[in-house]
Amino acid sequence: MATSSPAPVSISATQTWIWRGFSICYQTQGHEGPAVVLIHGFGASWGHWRKNIPSLAQTCRVYAIDLIGFGASAKPVPGDEIAYTFETWAEQIADFCRQVVQAPVFLAGNSIGCIAAMQTAVTYPDTVIGVAMLNCSLRLLHDRRRAELPWYRRVGTPILQAILSVPWIGRTFFKQIAKRNTVRKILLQAYKHPEAVTDELVDLLMAAADDPGAADVFLAFTRYSQGPLPEDLLEVLPCPALLLWGTDDPWEPIALGRKLADFPAVQEFIALEGVGHCPQDEVPERVNPILQNWILKQALSHQPG
Repeated sequence: MATSSPAPVSISATQTWIWRGFSICYQTQGHEGPAVVLIHGFGASWGHWRKNIPSLAQTCRVYAIDLIGFGASAKPVPGDEIAYTFETWAEQIADFCRQVVQAPVFLAGNSIGCIAAMQTAVTYPDTVIGVAMLNCSLRLLHDRRRAELPWYRRVGTPILQAILSVPWIGRTFFKQIAKRNTVRKILLQAYKHPEAVTDELVDLLMAAADDPGAADVFLAFTRYSQGPLPEDLLEVLPCPALLLWGTDDPWEPIALGRKLADFPAVQEFIALEGVGHCPQDEVPERVNPILQNWILKQALSHQPG
């Protein structure tokens, strides 16, 4: 396996795929080896994998996609045109694998990207060979999660969701969130290594904030407290899974994440000491070899004979 660490891929060079009439942005690199599709988390884009694509491309055909509603992909109005659910994103990913990659793939996701990856594997098992997950979203605001809380803690989120559903209030809230200083502060909470929170990273996450529909997509997802929990999908996951978890994630506690390792589909759980919510961007030099080794090992075992 190659051990060098090539420079991050340029975030300016992208391609476009038309899905259900909507433009979808993606990046690709590498010409040989197993196919890998990288899936970003909430509010991010394919560029959150810019430090991983060149290394993985040394041994794999790598694709990184912007989910519909995020990054440079289209942001149609929620409801009439599209529903922003994991079922929708799974359909998008599966169609991307069939139409663009044209082969079964390994999926690697971060945060909610892990849920989208597992939903794809469960609903479209012919498209996915294995799933690698980095700090999987535990969906702690899900309706079923809240049902386990004391009553005085259960009521807060629905009230906030109801308030944000008022269009002018929701869009005003989004404008306050989508400011450089606010985004930087949020990242400094999520990342254990503050030096990883660069101007480039802030620019990357701010790039789509002014796009028409960006606020509506953000608000639609804040109201999405249904759909699958990670344990629902892991219980029926038809392919092997790898779990990586930053030990200092303030949003998805590793103590809860470790419980996901009990499912038979999970082959390995790797704790990344001193790392926050986005290991692929914070410590790519540690994450890239782990992903490369696991993907190549699974690819060899997947070969017929």
